[in-house]
Order: sequence, then structure tokens, then C-alpha cells
Amino acid sequence: MGVGLRQAAAREPVRLLALGDSLTAGYGLPRGEGFVPRLEAALNARGRQVRVLDGGVSGDTMAGGAARLDWALADRPQAAIVALGGNDGLRGLPVGRMAEALNSILDRLEARNIPTLLAGMQAPPNLGADYGREFFAVFTEAARRRPNMLFMPFFLEGVAGERALNQADGIHPNARGVEQMIAEILPVTEQLLDRVAAAPAG
Repeated sequence: MGVGLRQAAAREPVRLLALGDSLTAGYGLPRGEGFVPRLEAALNARGRQVRVLDGGVSGDTMAGGAARLDWALADRPQAAIVALGGNDGLRGLPVGRMAEALNSILDRLEARNIPTLLAGMQAPPNLGADYGREFFAVFTEAARRRPNMLFMPFFLEGVAGERALNQADGIHPNARGVEQMIAEILPVTEQLLDRVAAAPAG
């Protein structure tokens, strides 16, 4: 690759896939105020040349995310945030199936040498303590099995249960809630981006 081509490649934004559900898709929010555009804006403001690819589908489960991963990978992301599981918890779906789907996603990203940040989720408390523990363990066990993968235990840290940061449904963050999500995830996302240059080509 000549010097000119290397310089052009260096100027191209890093493609960061946000594979998620309504929480990443910006459900109920005006255009530009959802997680994906706000994360991209925050990273760009910190001098990061990044394009955040919107892989959020409202209502999607972990299995749904696994089923459409190959489609999402067609955009050739160089890093990925996996933020699924909220709908599995809301529906009380079997945690074993969720674990199988999550590991499928993470294994395929790893096979392509795509640095990944796993953003965990917690089940609603009305489903009981036992289900809640088993549900959360899906994420912690996936992270334990992959010690080099970045892990944020709870995607809605500081937002869940805070009325002022959520829409009327009490589930989806409002614009202020999204800003809190960005504040929580931004430092670890920058760590993720630092790994892109070091990752071998997939």
C-alpha cells in the first residue's frame, strides 16, 4: 500500500457496530437523540473518527440478534458492542437459549478478529430472584470465558429505575437517560477502539 493509500485509510472512520434492540435503536426518541447517534457524536467530540453502525432492532431477542449477525457483518465493522437481552428478560425466556445465542454471537465476532464490548443486562425483578441470578450469570459467564473481551456488566447502569431518565413506559430511556448511558459506556468504548488498530485482519 502506497503512502497516499495509507493516509486515506487512516482518515476513514472506524466502523463500530452497535448490535442491540430498542435501547440502541432509540425507540421513542427524536431523530438524532438515540444511543447510536449520541455515541457517535460523543466519540467524535473526543477526537475519535468513528461511524457507529445502527444494528438495533426494536423487540429483538438475543436469538434474533444471532440470526441477523451475518447481515450486520456485511457492513464490515471493525469493532462491536453487543447489547442484547432486554427483551429476553421482559418475556422471561429460557436463559439457556439466551446463553447459546450470545455465545454464538461472540464466537463469530471472535473468529473474525472483531474486538467486542459485551454490555450486560438484568432481568426485571418481578420474574423472581432465581431467574434474575441465572439471567445475569449468562453475561458474567460469557465474559469469564473470554478474559480478553471487554465487559460492561449493566447497559442501563444509572438509568434503570430512575423515573426522570426514562420515558413514560419506565423501560426506554429518554434523551437525558441516553446521555447517562453514553457517559457510562464512553470510557470502555474508547478502550474498545484502541484495540482496533492492534487487531489482525479477519
